Amino acid sequence: MRSLERHRDVGAYALGVLDEADAFRFEDHLMECPRCAARVTEFGPITRQMLLYRRATPRSVHPMAQPGPRMLDRLLGEVAARQRARRRRLMFALAASVVLAVGGPALTIMSGDSGGEKAVQVTATDERSGVWAQVTTQDEDWGSAVELEIKDGAGPRPCRLIVIGHDGSEQTVTSWNVPLHDARPNTMRGGAAIHPDQIARYEVRTADGEHLVTLPAH
Repeated sequence: MRSLERHRDVGAYALGVLDEADAFRFEDHLMECPRCAARVTEFGPITRQMLLYRRATPRSVHPMAQPGPRMLDRLLGEVAARQRARRRRLMFALAASVVLAVGGPALTIMSGDSGGEKAVQVTATDERSGVWAQVTTQDEDWGSAVELEIKDGAGPRPCRLIVIGHDGSEQTVTSWNVPLHDARPNTMRGGAAIHPDQIARYEVRTADGEHLVTLPAH
């Protein structure tokens, strides 16, 4: 696979349609290409929406069925309303949170502003890697909205936040490229198609699978 073709494969990789060999080669390329690492993150919302559509669509519905003339307007309006509500909940939660500095992982429950929903915040530092991370998770109709704040001075390297369910299933929430020797906090947002009460833990890993830090969900 030539270099230009690797750049073009970022969408196919993010959507999970590359075969195993091409996906393996693209991950090698991803470790050396910050631009592709950033673009994989940008595809996250599209990937999640396609997954939710697949799960919600009955098998009897033809995959190329055409939407009605007003469906797009309704969907765009609903997405905009949810994003506004999510921002309000997150800002309220961050303003009201109190983080306790303790030796092990910390957990804080924060009240939201919508129907008694709560955001859950966990914090942990890995003694071996030196990576500090804080995850804030908000329950949504479609799953979990996740915000990650992380400090990692061992870059450059591409990394991922993985959510692991109680059933052992894994989903990639977001990915990013750690800058060169920059230990300042970085913030990323993503989502998972499972709800917070179904999550056992979060793990930050490099693109080649090296474990950096684990955060228990509860």
